[in-house]
Amino acid sequence: MTLSSTPEFSGGCQCGAVRFHVRAALGKASICHCRMCQKAYGNFFAPLVSVKAEHLVWSRGEPARYRSSNHVARGFCANCGTPLTYEAPDGMALSIAAFDDPSAIAPVIVFGVEGKLPYVDALAALPVRATADDEAENPFLKSIQSYQHPDHDTDRWPLEGDDR
Repeated sequence: MTLSSTPEFSGGCQCGAVRFHVRAALGKASICHCRMCQKAYGNFFAPLVSVKAEHLVWSRGEPARYRSSNHVARGFCANCGTPLTYEAPDGMALSIAAFDDPSAIAPVIVFGVEGKLPYVDALAALPVRATADDEAENPFLKSIQSYQHPDHDTDRWPLEGDDR
């Protein structure tokens, strides 16, 4: 038996129809504020990490792609819409939040600052609340059953008896 020191990462979309595996060190992690990334993510910015295409394996399904410009295609799950890839002539990046453990991938640079929304830097100063803090006002929160794919690989999805 041999031990491998090659880093391994996995992740996928919210519904589990698309899963990926990377067996290599990841590249530079970033966030991008450009308007195209904002639209692609439906968010204030896109959190991305570079990966070499030869180290990426789609272990379940494969993303659909939308060509957002003459140079860039963006991969996403055709079932649930989860943003998954940014594919450009200079390489590919994966959505940090699509990884099973996104906390292990911290951005080190910010791109597209010309599109940065003016209030983004103040978000950390906003009051915070845990989801459970709103259960008294929103009783449905106590009975939520997640249909989201778990943050680990599964042999199949949906699981047996799952009618989603």
